[in-house]
Amino acid sequence: MTSNLPKEAHIVIIGGGIVGCSVAYHLAKLGQKDVVLLERNKLTSGSTWHAAGAIGQLRSSSNITRLLGYSVELYDRLEAETGQATGWVKNGSLRLARTKERRAEFERAATTARSFGLQFDIITPAEAKEIVPQIDITGLDCAGFVPSDGVGNPSDITMALAKGARQGGVRIFEDVVVTAVETDNGSVEAVVTNRGRIACDIVVNCGGIWAPELGRMAGVNVPLQPAYHQYFVTEQIEGLRRHMPTIRDTDYQTYFKEDVGGLQVGGYEFNPIPFDVPRIPDGHEFKLMEPDVDHFEPLLENAMRLVPALRNVGVKTWFNGIESFTEDGMFILGEAPEVRNYFVGAGFNAFGIAAGGGAGRALAEWIVEGEPAFDMWAVDIRRFGKHHRSRRTVMARSLEGQAAHYAMGWPHLETNAARPLRRSPLYDRLKGEGCSFGAKYGWERPNWFAPAGVEPVDVYSFDHQNWRPYVAEEHHAARNNAAIFDQTSFAKFIIEGPDAEAELQRICANDVAKPVGSLIYTQMLNRRGGIEADVTISRLGENRFYMVTGTGFANHDADHLLRHITPGARLSVQDVTSAYACLSVMGPAARNILQPLAEADLSNTAFPFATCQQIFIAGAPVIAARVTFVGELGWELHVPTEYALTLYDAIKAAGASYGIRDAGYRTIDSLRLEKTYRVWSADIGPDYTPYEAGLGFAVRLKKAVDFIGREALLKAKERPLTKRLVAFSVDPEIVLLGRETIYRDGERIGWLTSGGSGHTVGRSIGLGYLRSDKGLDDAILKSANNYELEVRTRRVPATLHLEPLYDAPGVKVRS
Repeated sequence: MTSNLPKEAHIVIIGGGIVGCSVAYHLAKLGQKDVVLLERNKLTSGSTWHAAGAIGQLRSSSNITRLLGYSVELYDRLEAETGQATGWVKNGSLRLARTKERRAEFERAATTARSFGLQFDIITPAEAKEIVPQIDITGLDCAGFVPSDGVGNPSDITMALAKGARQGGVRIFEDVVVTAVETDNGSVEAVVTNRGRIACDIVVNCGGIWAPELGRMAGVNVPLQPAYHQYFVTEQIEGLRRHMPTIRDTDYQTYFKEDVGGLQVGGYEFNPIPFDVPRIPDGHEFKLMEPDVDHFEPLLENAMRLVPALRNVGVKTWFNGIESFTEDGMFILGEAPEVRNYFVGAGFNAFGIAAGGGAGRALAEWIVEGEPAFDMWAVDIRRFGKHHRSRRTVMARSLEGQAAHYAMGWPHLETNAARPLRRSPLYDRLKGEGCSFGAKYGWERPNWFAPAGVEPVDVYSFDHQNWRPYVAEEHHAARNNAAIFDQTSFAKFIIEGPDAEAELQRICANDVAKPVGSLIYTQMLNRRGGIEADVTISRLGENRFYMVTGTGFANHDADHLLRHITPGARLSVQDVTSAYACLSVMGPAARNILQPLAEADLSNTAFPFATCQQIFIAGAPVIAARVTFVGELGWELHVPTEYALTLYDAIKAAGASYGIRDAGYRTIDSLRLEKTYRVWSADIGPDYTPYEAGLGFAVRLKKAVDFIGREALLKAKERPLTKRLVAFSVDPEIVLLGRETIYRDGERIGWLTSGGSGHTVGRSIGLGYLRSDKGLDDAILKSANNYELEVRTRRVPATLHLEPLYDAPGVKVRS
């Protein structure tokens, strides 16, 4: 390894585990010549060296599955490329199911895999035993087999990546401890170490369990929790096939990997133990903790039930190492919103080896291009908010995430840790009305309302769940009378200053230069024309705009906006989420309910659709926005939080004779599907242009300003659409959730991005993208004789819809 530390470098990577070495390798492949990697001890000395090394690919996100698939492709060729052994073997993986519920989960997984182009076969217990004769199949329902999964030696793969990086010009330094990260004017300036200072343009934090500490040096929050994870390696087991497939028995919470004729046996407890220290102690490199056999014992008993030979074989080595976990089981990638040019790749939830190749490539491309090459929202560091700075909150939620590693992946599953945290002023009132709350971005949000005598608790199932009939009642109230929704958790921003209009014009695809009182629905795009944000902007004054976006996108959308504002521009962006509650009153009776309370004319002439006014309702000062996400006449009422209860009580009283009902987000989802309204992060995102998403009406190519993404959209308009969002409907008893495979005349052509029940139209509805190099105009789509959806491995007939299923002309919202 190189010994003389340079005084400066373009890029400094901190951390010599598999992720840091993968970033270095891929930066070199991208032609970056001035890259330095610093390792506090020796390469792999953090969590990499004691990783189990099983490499699976399937995840619920298509792009994360794609990323893990790239890891497999890379490991396939890495040894030949570098001459360094990797231990990589494509031996496949088995997943075992012991219950009908787990079988249903596997059926969902198999269909998801088919949507993403990955082979996942559901096989019988007897077929599983043919593959691994040592297992006892008593009590098994079925198994899932992925032939392209594999195993590798984590240290060897890392050394191969390091060797490839050095061959590309990366300088690697071991035994270098980073003691500070210097910043200037909100951007990276230098890394300070025990061997000197390196001035640099970009820092990449791949510090593993040290990542939070490294982040704090620069004022960057990396919300992961180090925790214990155990497995052991047995002596040789007679007859065990070399390189047998890995096994995951999720109902037994255990996993198995062949290791020189023996087995690695590990698992994920439902009661994990945190490594609860203010900072990682010095000397922790290459360190294992004392075995905690008592804690592992229930898993050990399960392991011996599946592999009886374990009862008669010795333990060669016991590993009790520290891994880093996040609350949602996904890792952390991307540029930190707090400091420019400070990137993070950490929190890999014990699948860092599987993700290492792909995550390193994705982060390297992000660094070089200034934006990710494809949608990385599932792992984007900006999915975390200010409440994730609480060490106690991060610990509680990350332990729950770790415990869920092998738990059932129920649809609509809600978390429980660190709740309640952020509450609307209406929380207690709604709780008294029978509200079942869900958690989003720290907020308690109303999901659905239980009638008297019914407990407001979700009962999970892969079939229609217990809340469906109550959501149907809320749905019909919104369609036929009126419903009131507490949407206080919306992220809200005031954008103000002499240059506010000019900057928003340059960043937004729609025309924001509208008169005061206008409400503009718009996307913010990346350079490829992909949708980075989906927002509404109300013009409150000549230099004052009010932007509203989804609950979970506060950090992401604010960061996207701020990073694209011209340096020196005269404007401010203020997060006012906590200052305003939001009550949405939607339905045919909305005007009749609100007009007696309002000190303004709410008629269609005086207050048309897509406008906003600052008025008083029930004595409360309100930003009233005539907009809808449910497809009915209605208003979003943004009100200072101290007035929220007064406003709510007045609306409920005025609406009683009209049959107004409280309603929640599950009803919003049902209503919006009938109107084919899109959700960012599901139906639209950075991989899709407004034209592909059917949102071309919100683009103004001819406005005077050359907005971000315009050039890409001009080129896109010259080409036939090869991706297109459409809607499908099926029998109402079929459950659609998203990721179901779409077939056109027997050929796989795409997958659903979201799904649910349409209670007005009496059908289950799914939105999804069709993909075809032949083009996807209306005539081509209508020429198909038959569309089908694969739902839990079964194909069902589906009806294609090129317009909304409900009120396609949009008469209701403009009435």
